[in-house]
Amino acid sequence: MAIDKHFLDAVDARLPMRLNDMALPASLTILVLAPHPDDFDAIGVSMRFLQQQGHSIHVAVLTTGASGVEDGWNGANDAVSKARFREAEQQKSCEFFGLPEGRLSFLHLWEQPEDVPSCERDNEHLRQHILSTGPDCVFLPHGNDSNRTHRRTFDTFHSIAIQENLSVLAFLNLDAKTVSMRSDIYMNFGESEAAWKAELLRMHLSQHERNLKTRGFGFDERVLRVNREAAIKGGVKEGYAEVFELKKYGRLI
Repeated sequence: MAIDKHFLDAVDARLPMRLNDMALPASLTILVLAPHPDDFDAIGVSMRFLQQQGHSIHVAVLTTGASGVEDGWNGANDAVSKARFREAEQQKSCEFFGLPEGRLSFLHLWEQPEDVPSCERDNEHLRQHILSTGPDCVFLPHGNDSNRTHRRTFDTFHSIAIQENLSVLAFLNLDAKTVSMRSDIYMNFGESEAAWKAELLRMHLSQHERNLKTRGFGFDERVLRVNREAAIKGGVKEGYAEVFELKKYGRLI
């Protein structure tokens, strides 16, 4: 295990702290559990920093996100067509990000949410994916979130981590739909990185255009508003912050 309890005890004594100052052990395996295509991009600055530090980033998109595409958008009127658009957008954004080939997986979970046997098979699929990746750290949404799929992602991961006695450090990220959370770690960034992140987010064109139509501002602005508000709340000078609550499992507790 690359992360040990002694390291985390030292981190605990300094919280809240910048991700830049956390001094994680070298060459960690990091798994991002993204409930929908685009959830990885919402923490893109932190992910880019960690990849530049030499850590191995793996992204698992859990659902198709088809319900987030408006009927008729670019001719898509069924779930299959909408899913193809969303997955193509995620692939494009990961290429722009610089994610190495073979590190992006689409798991297609929970497409029949009321079918108990199907859900049990999907949960087993996620368990096998987590075990085969063998992460040191997992990034995922906070469980205290108004989005059902975000909550389900956290609840399912939490159950798997407990059942398998995984020794893993979870980073639960602040999202536009997070109700409340503890701010343990923040990744601060300025205007140049915000511009890069905005371009990354606009790769999700179906979401960008839907936000322009329904909210009057784009998907990039929606996410960056969360980051600006987090920076103000945390007194971060650079202007933007991606924020995480830490949760320890297994031998790290």
